Amino acid sequence: MADQVVIGLTGGIGSGKSTVARQFGSFGVHWVDADDVAREVVEPGTPALAAIAKHFGKDILTDGGALDRASLRQIVFEQPEQRAWLESLLHPIIREELTRQLHPLDYALPYVLLVSPLLLETDQHQLVERVLVVDVPVDVQIERTMARDTNSREQIERIIAAQMPRDQRLAQADAIIDNSQPSDRVLAEVCALHEAFIVDFG
Repeated sequence: MADQVVIGLTGGIGSGKSTVARQFGSFGVHWVDADDVAREVVEPGTPALAAIAKHFGKDILTDGGALDRASLRQIVFEQPEQRAWLESLLHPIIREELTRQLHPLDYALPYVLLVSPLLLETDQHQLVERVLVVDVPVDVQIERTMARDTNSREQIERIIAAQMPRDQRLAQADAIIDNSQPSDRVLAEVCALHEAFIVDFG
């Protein structure tokens, strides 16, 4: 079946999107992470990586031939026109690969999930029919991200400031999961939504 409904799952940094996606996965739901796809399309041997190396030079590659993300990030951060070039190359490739992965063969459920931190900030929202937001208070986002990453509080606050404001994100949600609750209650919410989606789209 190739006409599954695509539900977008998003949330700010540290909100627990991947955790919630794995809970849906435990019910057999197919999900695709846009961050994973963005990495896959520039792996060694891909046409996209060859185009990036041709444009920016071989210094953009590690000794092993992989993309040196830190070097590339520095270039596009300092030169907006280079960022525009990179986005014009990668966005269509990422979108095409997302579309391919979102429609698996021999899949019985009526919906799939697109997990993306920038679902609402990019044109990825055009790929989905409903928006599910994983939400936690900002102080919880900071706490969880500091525990997970080596970023300082200031860095995390800058990342949060660069993302869509929490109230705007919530205003665009068709459904919301409060991920600041105990994990068993979050799982109960996921289960209830899963059953509702089966009824709605089955």
